[in-house]
Amino acid sequence: MTTQDRITLDPAVLLGKPVIRGTRIAVDFVLELLARGWTEAQILEEYPGLEREDILACCGYAAALMRNEKVYPLPA
Repeated sequence: MTTQDRITLDPAVLLGKPVIRGTRIAVDFVLELLARGWTEAQILEEYPGLEREDILACCGYAAALMRNEKVYPLPA
């Protein structure tokens, strides 16, 4: 299963933010939970509709965005 199978963008859902397919749980929300120190087990317990693969897909989605990001140094 790929990230595209788990993550969807629909203008009618959360104004088109990337969400976990079939939910209104945004990718950035899941990433924020992880950044705050939530474990995978805690997320799955609090949001029983999610699966481990959904969390991994959120991380994969973020990694793909970062991979394509261009960073240009500013002159000092």
